[in-house]
Amino acid sequence: MFPPFFKNYSKRKEGKIDFKKKTMKRAVFITGLKSHVFNGNLFNKIDPDYVLGNMICGVVDYPLTPDPADILETRHVMEKNIFYCGDVQCKGKYPTYAKRLWDKHNVHLDITEQDKKDLAEGTVDMYTFSYYMSNVITTHDVSDRVGGNFSAGAKNPYLKYSEWGWATDSTGLQYYLEVMYDRYDLPIMVVENGLGAVDKIDSDGKIHDEYRIDYLKQHIDAMQKAIDDGVDLIGYTTWGCIDLVSAGTGQMSKRYGFIHVDRDDEGNGTLKRMPKDSFYWYKKVIESNGEDLG
Repeated sequence: MFPPFFKNYSKRKEGKIDFKKKTMKRAVFITGLKSHVFNGNLFNKIDPDYVLGNMICGVVDYPLTPDPADILETRHVMEKNIFYCGDVQCKGKYPTYAKRLWDKHNVHLDITEQDKKDLAEGTVDMYTFSYYMSNVITTHDVSDRVGGNFSAGAKNPYLKYSEWGWATDSTGLQYYLEVMYDRYDLPIMVVENGLGAVDKIDSDGKIHDEYRIDYLKQHIDAMQKAIDDGVDLIGYTTWGCIDLVSAGTGQMSKRYGFIHVDRDDEGNGTLKRMPKDSFYWYKKVIESNGEDLG
């Protein structure tokens, strides 16, 4: 569970269930974390050599202006959306700013001494996260805005955006890696990273997805820079290997894979698989352990 969702959950109604209820907010604030702790402790009992990670939806937030209000708001957004779960899972205790978040959402937790003990003993062994984009935060009214699933707010004039409003920001990945490694001092793994795009079959019957190759090149370069700066980055996996329905939009046309699947948004198609240019490119990347990005 990652906190970017609790804003959406608190506003949504499904049937007769009102997600504005305090019980739902409490569940988001503590139940997910306690479940993580329970599983972590269980893993350690099964086999002490198991290595446990978490799953943070990694998004970098930048202030739009040097206005101190923008700086403070950006910090608060990062605390709510990124640091809250990471701090508990990596440090084994609730951060000092947690009380501000709880008070804002009218959440009152009965935290026992056993809860504190469980949190301290249930920390992760490595920090694992997904990364696709960055956002811009401001307290000011702006006309140039972007909107999409997981992305909203002011548009960054220095970045390019996908059809779904996601900013391509490889430097943001380097920044995120360095900040999180400095904050937690744990090995790091990027478990999701990729570009959702509309792929077209060319006249030669192939898919020449240079845009996807370029996106991944930029982000692999950024990871190398973070490693050069001292980050203990132990692994990287893309999203994803094969086209599938986008979890964020429900579309098949928002494709991430190295392998094309013949299926459209209406469910029509043969499901025939076909490697894209990025498939053969990434094969070389894997074989060279990231040395050959040509």
